[in-house]
Amino acid sequence: MTDYDFHALQARWQPVWESLDLFGAGRPTGGARRYLVDMFAYPSGDLHMGHAEAYAIGDALARYWFQRGYDVLHPVGWDAFGLPAENAAIRRNQHPADWTYANIATQAASFRRYGPSFDWRTRLHTSDESYYRWTQWLFLRFQRRGLAYRRLSAVNWCPADGTVLANEQVIAGRCERCDTEVTKRDLTQWFFKITAYADRLLDDMTKLEGHWPAPVLTQQRNWIGRSRGAYLNFGTIEVFTTRPDTVSGATFLVVAPDSALADELCAPGQRPSFETYRTEVRRKSELDRMATDRPKTGVFLGRYAPHPFTGAPVPIWTADYVLAAYGTGAIMAVPAHDQRDLDFARTFDLPVIPVAEDVPDADGPARDAAIERVIAEAEARGVGRGGVSYRLRDWLLSRQRFWGCPIPIVHCGRCGEVPVPDEQLPVRLPDLRGAALTPAGVSPLAAARDWVEVPCPACGGPAERDTDTMDTFVDSSWYFLRYPNPDYADGPFDPEALRTWLPVDQYVGGNEHAILHLLYARFFTKVLKDLGLVDFDEPFRALLNQGQVILNGAAMSKSKGNMVDLGEQLDTYGVDAMRLTMLFAGPPEDDIDWADVSPAGSVRFLGRALRLAGEVRSAPGADPATGDQALRRATHRLVRVITELIEAHRLNVAVARTMELVNAARKQIDDGHAGDPAVRETVEAVTIVLSLFAPYLAEEMWSRLGHEPGVAHAGWPAVDPALAAESTVVCAVQVNGKLRDRIEVPADITEADLTALALASPAAAGRAVTRTIVRPPKLVNLVVQP
Repeated sequence: MTDYDFHALQARWQPVWESLDLFGAGRPTGGARRYLVDMFAYPSGDLHMGHAEAYAIGDALARYWFQRGYDVLHPVGWDAFGLPAENAAIRRNQHPADWTYANIATQAASFRRYGPSFDWRTRLHTSDESYYRWTQWLFLRFQRRGLAYRRLSAVNWCPADGTVLANEQVIAGRCERCDTEVTKRDLTQWFFKITAYADRLLDDMTKLEGHWPAPVLTQQRNWIGRSRGAYLNFGTIEVFTTRPDTVSGATFLVVAPDSALADELCAPGQRPSFETYRTEVRRKSELDRMATDRPKTGVFLGRYAPHPFTGAPVPIWTADYVLAAYGTGAIMAVPAHDQRDLDFARTFDLPVIPVAEDVPDADGPARDAAIERVIAEAEARGVGRGGVSYRLRDWLLSRQRFWGCPIPIVHCGRCGEVPVPDEQLPVRLPDLRGAALTPAGVSPLAAARDWVEVPCPACGGPAERDTDTMDTFVDSSWYFLRYPNPDYADGPFDPEALRTWLPVDQYVGGNEHAILHLLYARFFTKVLKDLGLVDFDEPFRALLNQGQVILNGAAMSKSKGNMVDLGEQLDTYGVDAMRLTMLFAGPPEDDIDWADVSPAGSVRFLGRALRLAGEVRSAPGADPATGDQALRRATHRLVRVITELIEAHRLNVAVARTMELVNAARKQIDDGHAGDPAVRETVEAVTIVLSLFAPYLAEEMWSRLGHEPGVAHAGWPAVDPALAAESTVVCAVQVNGKLRDRIEVPADITEADLTALALASPAAAGRAVTRTIVRPPKLVNLVVQP
């Protein structure tokens, strides 16, 4: 193979890698271990362009750790339950299991072709009985601790999909998957009491700062939404406010229309208009209701409540911009100091009363003191108290669909909610092949009467299984704990394996999971610590988010007809070129517009790199110290920089520096120095670095350089500090912060010498320099008079 033939390279090396078991965890490394988890794939079809980027990033970091000599656990699995699989199976008249496992087989084959450094012994599927048995076991531990409970709740309901939707799955009042208009239904549902952990979820984020992306932490803080303020009593109506100091400007109350309180308060004469309005509100998502750029609507409930300090009657309204689940489901409206309240007051011609001038609107000690005075007065009068409220609501986990983990509860007329005993787990899904899985307003499981009707585990009397299944976020909240030993049979995870590998050192995945998945995984981990099952309370030490792969500025979508087929791209350009293109396109967190990148350019570069390996003429093991020292200095400097860039996850720049290494070796060979041992040193460094980004090509280069297979464990190139030291650098000379000159200076130049050079440069000519700001060796800023 004299030319770059990626088909041949892939066919040659994939079976060799599998025979060598290069990536099995548990290697003797003196205790140095790293655990990297990619957010696992959903088997909706074959791998797509987003997978290509995400797994290229995670694999580059895992392979870097392998090269540094760590014992690395890099697992693989599938998030296999869920609504998309069930809907796809219904459309194809298939069983969800058949559709899911066929897709998993397809994706597994594509993964092997793509070449990630997975330890395939870790493979798990959340839809396997051996996995969801333990999901049920964990649910029951939550229930025993009072963290799993059932109650009546108004929920988002998709009539087409026939299931409850989370608020995030409702876009502009419609189901994000099928675009059906979402309604509200009152259903008795299961919840996890995540609100009990709100403070810990917030406060423990200080441990993650600097290790997780700041935007993710901000989104989680906003989602939890801890607010300090006061609960004030307007008669029997309690409201929460962060500004109790503005209570004198409260001119009306607003109650959430979908709350029980609004129903109780509505006067008989207002009942028809209220019922009509409530029906309209139930068609809207909470995100729509919270939008500030839409007209305010509402209904007067025909009631009044006494003001807590003056006793004056305050009219009670209902409006959709107040949510039942936030605070108490009722607010005091202060239109002079809140824009939404002002818009509502203007719409319905309600009074606007400014608060006394000595109560400041801006943050600061004066406002805080005013708040404390009002709280103290409210407590003294018995009409209020200081307190905290949260935006976070308990996690609704019930789903009225078949393809999910059954909830392990039996409902008995005598005993109530009875947990299924551990020895009877898993509660297996009935087969239901040939049965109608099409949504009918209740879970399809309800139709499997032989499965539903069981003896009560407590009294032996007639009872029925719970027919809901769990939200798939439950499955993904703990899978990383099972990976180290997925065959463990004595519990959900192997305690010894957890002590060895957890917490996860690096988690890699899309920022679309910034809130729910990551928040739920953190919640699960904290509960498990309280249960004594783990000894840590944060699951992921570090988080790296990748952006999306888009096309011409838009997200790829079948409906838009702008999909790029990963399989076709791999057939055209090869695995290595695709991986390299993904990594070179920009920082991992940025979106990649496929219209702006060049996999063909990657192919050309990889061909240039491959030719180097075939042209090296020195023997393996030749002493590079006898070779060209200028090339050695360039090599060691670039390897040092590449190492720093990979540690900082600046993979795109690391690829660019690797290209500089290739150019340096190419020049020496073209100048007739192919036999120089320093050239071999450079090309071997190129090969090892490329093993992170283009593993098939790197393995072929390693072979052509005379080495045995297994470049993934060749060892990271050692950097000689003396060779890597920069002899000169370019220093920027600024005048009043603006770049005016560049000067080349010794890397170890002193501050005094650098100042003198800068003052002697053309940038300082004719200027009255009043101060110099010097940061040797790369920056001097001259402050001059205007």
